[in-house]
Amino acid sequence: MSFYTSLSGLQAAQTEMSTISHNLANVGTDGFKKSRTNFADVIASNLQTDPRKLVGSGTVMKGNTQQFSEGSLKTTGSSLDLAISGDGFFAVKTNGLSAAVAYTRNGSFHVDPSTHNVVDDQGSRLQVYPVDQDGNVTATGSDGLTNLRLPSTSGSPKATTGVSLGVNLQTTAKIPVGTFDPLNASTYNNATTTTVYDSTGKAMTMTNYFRHEADNSWSVRSYVGIQELTVGGSATPTTLSFDSNGNLTAPAAPIAYDAILPATGGASQSIGLDLAGTTRKASAFSVVGRSQDGTAVGELSGVTVDKSGIVTASFSNGDTIALGKVALANFTNPAGLRQNGNSYWSSSGISGQALLGSANDNGYGSLNSGTIEGSNVDVTEELVNLIAAQRNFQANAKALDTANQISQTIFNMRS
Repeated sequence: MSFYTSLSGLQAAQTEMSTISHNLANVGTDGFKKSRTNFADVIASNLQTDPRKLVGSGTVMKGNTQQFSEGSLKTTGSSLDLAISGDGFFAVKTNGLSAAVAYTRNGSFHVDPSTHNVVDDQGSRLQVYPVDQDGNVTATGSDGLTNLRLPSTSGSPKATTGVSLGVNLQTTAKIPVGTFDPLNASTYNNATTTTVYDSTGKAMTMTNYFRHEADNSWSVRSYVGIQELTVGGSATPTTLSFDSNGNLTAPAAPIAYDAILPATGGASQSIGLDLAGTTRKASAFSVVGRSQDGTAVGELSGVTVDKSGIVTASFSNGDTIALGKVALANFTNPAGLRQNGNSYWSSSGISGQALLGSANDNGYGSLNSGTIEGSNVDVTEELVNLIAAQRNFQANAKALDTANQISQTIFNMRS
């Protein structure tokens, strides 16, 4: 029996060393959770056996228990890198024909350029709850989960039809000599540019040139790109007149320019220029007000994830859109989860079904953006355990060798 007793000890030590080796191999794996091998002694007895005469029959592995203590947190600066401080797992939908929801602590996510879904390194899609514009969850439970997708644009384009521009023209400005030429700054006094948009939302530059014509008279010319705007088919400038206090008296209404066909490819459009608020004073030229009514299509410029898990996208046109709320999962017995590799787990009969919720809810940890949870393996601790397992292996090997020598001696005595 001593052969089998020592053999069980050898197998136990080898199993423990395999577990420790696996832990050490994944010391740099984000979201990895170490395991601990548990053993129990083997005793063969019955009710008639004298307990004082019992001799054990070795050891047996009772389980490989996963340790879900929190790993070290690493700051990355990427808003889509997420870490859970406390209990909980991210829910991700795996790829393939048999796509299923898996659970992970590895929160390294990025945007798939082809689908715009937020995915991990395996291409599995992060699951969130849908929300309204105010960030209120509109569906819950496993059926309410959806892929987190970042739209590349926001809003609808609108062509500019009106520009409001208020400027101050200096009373002491000199009267330029020569014919107006937009390429010659000496033929006008001041110029200012305004960004306007065509019907497709593409930006164009509208430039307004101001020229001092006489003591109480100025003129304005407008260009979109290199195309001069006309009034009634004429390219003559519009005259600006002021009262004795320097307030604009003419034109009293916005200048209605003729329609143009933008060089950017948009549809024909007419742009009006409202100079209300323009003054003529002793102070230097300045723009006191500027606005236009066109809008561009907003390009995605950033994404943030707050402490509650609300994912918000911001766009170049100023739009902000709440895209979803990161769903977290927890289990009655996390140690019973089935390991799938790639830092994934799936539920089992031992772990129980996933209990879904959100960050900071009761039973769920907090969420940190710009951070990744590393492995929870302590190298020093594992090396000490490895030395102990090696000693156990050597001791059992020595016991097996001793049993072999005793058996050999007995065989020699018979001969």
